[in-house]
Amino acid sequence: MSTPRHDLPEPDEFTRPYWAAAAADRLLLRRCADCGRAHHYPREFCPFCWAGEDRVAWERASGRASLYTWSVVHRNDLPPFGGRVPYVAAVVDLAEGPRMMTEVVDCPHDDLRIGMPLEVTFREASEGVRVAVFRAA
Repeated sequence: MSTPRHDLPEPDEFTRPYWAAAAADRLLLRRCADCGRAHHYPREFCPFCWAGEDRVAWERASGRASLYTWSVVHRNDLPPFGGRVPYVAAVVDLAEGPRMMTEVVDCPHDDLRIGMPLEVTFREASEGVRVAVFRAA
């Protein structure tokens, strides 16, 4: 029996474009045609003005962000996180406006600073599945 994974998405018909873009190293957002605001995580409606799915479309994000907050995780018993500790769980402000939960990689923990510029990169979580993470710009 295989060990369950707690880091893999469960794409559905709605989120499939997001995960297909991530597999091609592109980060997508949703933007509302009524109020003009972008949001993340992907939802079928606008969480700001409640416009319906016919008014909200996928948009490629620039990949630029700034660090809002973070925590260095030293213990996590859920597979496969235990093999990654210590790692940096973070919230970033995307250039387009939304906040996103993610991970900061390839950066010494002592170099992390609120507001530091970041850029998206992608990590392979399993065959054909890539997830957005960020590194210092």
